[in-house]
Amino acid sequence: MEPSDMGDSVRERHANAQEWATEVSSFNAWVGGSHVETDDSIETRDPVTNESIVEVPLFDSDTVDDTVAEAWDAYDEEWSNTNPADRSEMLFDWIDVLTDHIEELSLLESLDTGKPIGDARGEVLGAIDTLEYYASLARTQSGKQVPARNDVHTYTRSEPYGVVGQITPWNFPMWAAAWKLGPALAAGNTSVLKPSATTPLTTVRMAELSAGVIPDGVINVVTGTGSVTGGAVTEHEDIRKVSFTGSTGVGKGIMEAAAGHFAPVTLELGGKSPFLVFPDADLDKVVDAVASGIFYSTGEICDAFSRALVHEDIVDEFTERFVEKAESYQLGDPLLEETTMGPLTSKEQFETVTSYIDIGSSEGANLLTGGGTPDADEISGGWYVEPTVYGDVDNEMRIAQEEIFGPVQTIQTFNSYEEAIELANDTRYGLAAGVGTESTDIAHNAAADLEAGLIYVNEYGPILPDAPYGGFKDSGIGRDLGEEALDHYQQTKSVYVNLGDPDL
Repeated sequence: MEPSDMGDSVRERHANAQEWATEVSSFNAWVGGSHVETDDSIETRDPVTNESIVEVPLFDSDTVDDTVAEAWDAYDEEWSNTNPADRSEMLFDWIDVLTDHIEELSLLESLDTGKPIGDARGEVLGAIDTLEYYASLARTQSGKQVPARNDVHTYTRSEPYGVVGQITPWNFPMWAAAWKLGPALAAGNTSVLKPSATTPLTTVRMAELSAGVIPDGVINVVTGTGSVTGGAVTEHEDIRKVSFTGSTGVGKGIMEAAAGHFAPVTLELGGKSPFLVFPDADLDKVVDAVASGIFYSTGEICDAFSRALVHEDIVDEFTERFVEKAESYQLGDPLLEETTMGPLTSKEQFETVTSYIDIGSSEGANLLTGGGTPDADEISGGWYVEPTVYGDVDNEMRIAQEEIFGPVQTIQTFNSYEEAIELANDTRYGLAAGVGTESTDIAHNAAADLEAGLIYVNEYGPILPDAPYGGFKDSGIGRDLGEEALDHYQQTKSVYVNLGDPDL
């Protein structure tokens, strides 16, 4: 079904889309190759109309326990007997099915998250690209011969953990699920994955579309809240590895829970990412890069460029251009192609972002544009916030230090390279940073000096599955994506074979 066929008004389109979604799937959890219901449920709501889309099961410790048992059965009875070529072939077959459902998945993602349909489509394609990367990488796995002594043949084997627990965020549901499932399955593990309670639809649908392609019980999706369902996953003694993407506070609790049964963790957490704009920067490129880095996905991105650090010689020109760019975004119905910014994903996030806007004004920052909600009747009931820009920001202000996770940009100034690096690193986070310059000397030195796991030069993105993704400091430990992620889902075993002299 195409969004253009759903009706003329926002509410009519969304009512029809919600009805269509319930015809696509029940969106019950997916365990052992079939749908599972529970006694209790939670609802996912449309952020444009604040109406319920569908209710999904709420898994507790008992139902999570049953799911882990299913995952172990699948691992022991079938998945552990596959080789890398087998897993690669099955992943590619699953990718073919997902590719046949791109428009469906895009519409579900837009409906559930409030992302503009074009952005949702791009993220669905990004998820498929990620799975393709790991389907290809699966066949490249190898051990290593260790030539320590001539009388001992020593080599290593990389082996899966077995059953892994994975928890994904609400801001990039399908893409994040691919980041987790791709390397975990390619490495030979089975998964118990919990999507966000706020945006579970595409993750459940992805799992459904694996039926008949991936063996039953290899991909299991349990739905529910972080405190109940997520807690049951991270605390489960039979889950051998935990991977989580989300807030720093929750990540700390997950690390503590996993430590109780010595499960290694990968944590991709929050950020407060700076973009350094040097005097020689090409503002035609850099203004767009910074805007994309804070206003894409309504600012609900972990590596958002929420702090623009601009050299004092060009701050006036940068600010004028940036405010103009912020005001050019078209807020509207995310089901329409012309919309460039949708609502925040939930009422809770709307309240968080608007409270930070109040904090910024009370701290004495200069509100240059935005700060309110659009007054268009058709979208007045949704969780919309205008692109917001603050000038005259001090690095000690809360809006300069705390993760807002919304379309709120701060602009600060510096007058030397050393000051720019000092300001950029003066945060507890270290996920990403940007550098705007035409000088290779500045670009490469800044890339080395910035305390962040991702450095973007003159652009925001791209995020490619080929390169590791993760942060320094409070932004997490371990990495998603790249070959490194595959390593995180395997254990290394050393084998010693003592060799005697040949006896003939």
